[in-house]
Amino acid sequence: MAEQLQALPDTGTTLDTTALAHYIQQRAPLYDKAQESHYNLISALHKSMRGSDPDAALYWLARMLDGGEDPLYVARRLVRFANEDIGIADPHAIQQALAAWDVYERLGSPEGELSIAQAVVYLATAPKSIAVYRGFNAAHRSARRTGSLMPPAHVLNAPTRLMKVLGYGKDYQYDPDTTDGFSGAAYFPDAMDREIYYKPTRNGYEAQITERLRRWTALRAREH
Repeated sequence: MAEQLQALPDTGTTLDTTALAHYIQQRAPLYDKAQESHYNLISALHKSMRGSDPDAALYWLARMLDGGEDPLYVARRLVRFANEDIGIADPHAIQQALAAWDVYERLGSPEGELSIAQAVVYLATAPKSIAVYRGFNAAHRSARRTGSLMPPAHVLNAPTRLMKVLGYGKDYQYDPDTTDGFSGAAYFPDAMDREIYYKPTRNGYEAQITERLRRWTALRAREH
């Protein structure tokens, strides 16, 4: 006990509880996988990546791993982050996250932890977009309102004569075989107005998608 006390900071008092608490906090990572610190640290990691700060993200990753967190839990969260916060702004992000998961499963600790760190840096420095996330939620809301509407007849298969008589598949256009590779046909139910759910950002690869969708909108207007 005497040796342990000698290692504590010399505060000039018999026992300075504030200094002792500070010392313990520095020397022993405060982390309990079943308690609040678990959620606080994963939140800090997630928000650091979302805020494009790879250094802070690496710090919180190290804190979690040093505290005994299961690296596979972190890997799963990275996959979610790649889909939810980056999306199509960088289509390679999900592959980086999945690769980190795969590498860790193959190598284990400590070697495999580097693959998770690499994915954390990649995700933190990738362009961000929640356009798909928002669009999917909006599509869900529409689907709940219009869930009984049939697809337009031209997109339905017609394996029987009756279906052909009913117009199934009639006037369907095979888009890759058109001049522009785009027919401009309607794919929403006939009784439903066209909706726009996916609104890409100007970030990363989505900037190219924005221009492509703009061109298709112009072609659709010309056809109709």
